[in-house]
Amino acid sequence: MQHKAQLTLAFLLSQVLLHVFTEDLECIPGFQQKVFHIEHPSAFMADQPILNLVFDDCQGNHKLNFEVSNPGFKVEPNGVLVALRNLSDTGRALFIHARSAQAEDTAEVLLVDRKEKQGSLKEIFKAEGSLGIVRQRRSIVATPILIPENQRSPFPRPVGKVVDNDRPEGSKFRIFGKGVDQEPKGFFKIVESTGEVLVTRSLDREAMATYQFQVEITDASGKTIEGPVPLDIIIIDQNDNRPLFREGPYIGHVMEGSPTGSTVMRVTAFDADDPATDNALLRYNILKQTPDKPSPNMFYIDPEKGDIVTVVSPVLLDRETMENPKYELIIEAKDMGGMDVGLTGTATATIVVDDKNDHAPEFTRKEFQATVKEGSTGVIVNLTVEDRDDPATGAWRAVYTIINGNPGQSFEIHTNPKNNEGMLSVVKPLDCEISAFHTLLIKVENEDPLVPDIAYDTSSTATVQITVLDVNEAPVFHPDPMTITKQENIPIGSVVLTVNATDPDTLQHQTIKYSINKDPAEWLEIDPTNGTIRTRGVLDRESPFVINNVYTAHLLAIDNGSPPATGTGTLQITLEDVNDNAPSLYQAVSSVCEDAKDVKVIFGALDKDIHPNAEPFKFELSKQSGQDKVWKITRINNTHAQLILPQNLKKANYNIPILVTDSGKPPLINNTELKIQVCSCTKYKMDCSASSTLHFSMVLFFISLFSLYYPATNVICEMQHQGMWSERTEPTRHITART
Repeated sequence: MQHKAQLTLAFLLSQVLLHVFTEDLECIPGFQQKVFHIEHPSAFMADQPILNLVFDDCQGNHKLNFEVSNPGFKVEPNGVLVALRNLSDTGRALFIHARSAQAEDTAEVLLVDRKEKQGSLKEIFKAEGSLGIVRQRRSIVATPILIPENQRSPFPRPVGKVVDNDRPEGSKFRIFGKGVDQEPKGFFKIVESTGEVLVTRSLDREAMATYQFQVEITDASGKTIEGPVPLDIIIIDQNDNRPLFREGPYIGHVMEGSPTGSTVMRVTAFDADDPATDNALLRYNILKQTPDKPSPNMFYIDPEKGDIVTVVSPVLLDRETMENPKYELIIEAKDMGGMDVGLTGTATATIVVDDKNDHAPEFTRKEFQATVKEGSTGVIVNLTVEDRDDPATGAWRAVYTIINGNPGQSFEIHTNPKNNEGMLSVVKPLDCEISAFHTLLIKVENEDPLVPDIAYDTSSTATVQITVLDVNEAPVFHPDPMTITKQENIPIGSVVLTVNATDPDTLQHQTIKYSINKDPAEWLEIDPTNGTIRTRGVLDRESPFVINNVYTAHLLAIDNGSPPATGTGTLQITLEDVNDNAPSLYQAVSSVCEDAKDVKVIFGALDKDIHPNAEPFKFELSKQSGQDKVWKITRINNTHAQLILPQNLKKANYNIPILVTDSGKPPLINNTELKIQVCSCTKYKMDCSASSTLHFSMVLFFISLFSLYYPATNVICEMQHQGMWSERTEPTRHITART
């Protein structure tokens, strides 16, 4: 009662003061007070007077009508604002739009808490003073103008007036700012002679909520004589925007068995209308749930926050008993605080009931059977299990373990990712003669641990009985490979060795026959019954079929099983060398110039045999007679010698007989010839055409000589320095390096 009396007294005083202050002023069309502050009660009662509004169009208020932004209120013809029904949630502001035949205006009613009001009467007078209700004479009066958005034509239409009662005759009003002469241009203008403010088109609050102009008085020449002062135009919101869900898709997850009231997700909408009004005050509601089992009301949404929570017991939130663990909710957002007149928007929220590991896997049988042939590997049986949990999770995926019967690690088990079956495999070949039966104990678990109140039991173990089938196994050579050392050139028919192969099928008492599968040089033969190998050709260590002194042959052992089985073995014969190859000369032809002095020709020898049947070699001239004794030969090292030529040899071909002897016991001697071409030479050419021999430069001789003592690259570099090397000598470089 005290609050109501205080409001009534404040209202009467404001009306008296308004009447006193406005007696000396020109009548301004519109509400005489545009902003009201009232304390927000706990509820507005139906037909309860709230405040009195004074509207004057200065011409008798003909055809005056009022519109309220909240449809729960109305204004009586006498200007009293009343509630149409009991209201508890009205938002924080009301807008009252008045229109007569001559003028229209808008007032704002702000609903504030007691602490915000700060002394009711004092706040009212403060608000009125700030809005220019009490103002001095001889000044521009530019009170704020409130204009509803989305007004209909005709345009332009008056929305307010700027007053200056003491302006000089012939002066003009002028306004400027955004909406007049700045972008967006042309929305407003002012009647220069009267100060009446006109709007030229329909406005959209969501595009621009306020306009701030400057108003001034100018003389006839356009010179400012008063002002400028600010003029604020506030666009009053209308409910012309539906709520929008802009953050979709909305997908939430909840664990099965979650307690009642578990929050799943939050769904919020956006309304472009004024958030200070009910036009943007949203309320949420679930319109439809699909599927509607096991309850049509599985979820609840907080009407103000948009939080979706579970409302059923944990027992009903069981994924394994649900028709579909995915629910779709049609969510509605309605403005105007959810009132029937509010605009709506909808969105779909998907809620997935996630699985937890509350079911242990169980084998479909307690015992599985499998057969496998001895000696083979691979999958022998697939073990099947059932698990009611979600196949896309670790609560369903199975992990198998062999817990008994696999001491030799001959078996392994892996999970088939497609069907969750356990694939039992043999990884080490089994032998029927050793064990014809195997029994394995297998357990199955999930990748994810079970929930605390669930445990694995005997259904999670199974037995696998495996029978090993006997097959005819191939004979096996012992040892393999078989190695032996023999001297080359032994007589044909000599025994090399006797091989032995055994049959793993000891219970079948089979016979074995031997044969040769691969004998590259055809030197060997084998007795098919006892496996004795003899030579049928001469073993030659220098043969191209011998690699690193070893000759290799491949043998077969075949049993008389049905069908017969064949085993293979390798025979490796290491051949010892004998002195059966005489040495031979290389670099057997040399060319020199006929006018050369103190010429020496270097040559070498090769032997196919190896130490001690090869080098060191002995070099000597065959018997010489007469003047031929001027040829002399001296040894350089174990493999090379040099021939000293006589002086003043004429252009011709000379064949020098040479004896080369190896170091074998007994030694072998080769009686051969060294050919010397004596050619005519110039600075750039060696002519050996008369002897029809290969063309070798004189440089060849020096390179051959020096290469015995210096690296080839050093010889070439020295010859380049002396001017003895050119492109013509380069092709003989490989010969030089060898000699």
